[in-house]
Amino acid sequence: MSIRTTIGRTASGEVRTAVIGYGFAGRSFHSYLIGLAPGLRLQGIASRDAQTRQRIVAERGCRAYETFEAVLADPEIDLVVLATPNHTHADLAVRALEAGKHVVSDKVMCLTLADCDRMILAAERSDRFLSVFQNRRWDGDFLTLQARIEAGDLGQVRWIEMAWQGFGAWGGWRGQAALGGGRLYDLGAHLVDQMILLFPQPVETVYCRMHHDFPSADIESEALLVVTFADGGTGICDLSGLCAISKPRFLVHGDRATWAKYGLDPQEAAMKAGDIDAATEPPENFGRLRTGTGEETVVPTLPGRWRSYYENVAEVLLRGAVPRVRLPEVRRAIAILDAARRSAETGSVIRLDGEP
Repeated sequence: MSIRTTIGRTASGEVRTAVIGYGFAGRSFHSYLIGLAPGLRLQGIASRDAQTRQRIVAERGCRAYETFEAVLADPEIDLVVLATPNHTHADLAVRALEAGKHVVSDKVMCLTLADCDRMILAAERSDRFLSVFQNRRWDGDFLTLQARIEAGDLGQVRWIEMAWQGFGAWGGWRGQAALGGGRLYDLGAHLVDQMILLFPQPVETVYCRMHHDFPSADIESEALLVVTFADGGTGICDLSGLCAISKPRFLVHGDRATWAKYGLDPQEAAMKAGDIDAATEPPENFGRLRTGTGEETVVPTLPGRWRSYYENVAEVLLRGAVPRVRLPEVRRAIAILDAARRSAETGSVIRLDGEP
């Protein structure tokens, strides 16, 4: 699929933004980070619940819209941010793009490759910006790994394992498979996005094994995803809801050294506490780099910076900057997740033969 890379810019001097939804993502992530980005103005947030709209006005000091349709009808809104359940992203994005709004969708962008292509086509037809909130490209541990690979410390990387594990089923819509809940679409959307940046080679095969062990929820309790690449590289994502002792967040094998890193990026905890800039990685979570001769180095984690995502959105829409999250990359990740779902349903290896 050919994807156009130029987009129309907003004509105003700032990007007037509306967030759809004020659940955890809309409240703690999007409205908070938008408020920190120069060039973006949080114009309003939409919620169908009257009490939530009162909280929006009190907590964010912006307009509270009653409906998505009211946001689309407001000529002052330039950018619509979808902080809604995963299964709604495709239809809402297409409607917003067709109404002339730029769109940021929370991850996961959508649930199928067909929906991804439908969203991209709508953006191209409307000459509007479409992006996906892949904030964990700016996790400190991922930035550190990228830097070590670029410096040649690991040599040629051949094997990447990424794990994000916990214990217990999720509640709310994230605990309902029909709404796009579950670890593959939620946490897996981040890990697959990181994987394809580290392995830019064409994808050959995708295999996914899932367990469903929760008596109270129909989402997967375990999801193991294995992706092979054209040069023989292998990427593995281990997403468990039945793991009380987690694996390393990253275990990366190169022909010169191995890098292992435990723990999660501290920005989310700091952001929920009200100051994302206070995020600090404890030294015991620093990664370790060990060569084939046994020489080991502790690698301090670079500072993460989730602020960068929305700062780049503003630069794209106001000054024509290059998007840091590009649609060809987004489509490649969705193709892998789409194949993973089909693999888990059929128990088979899905061949993509370098397509995405």
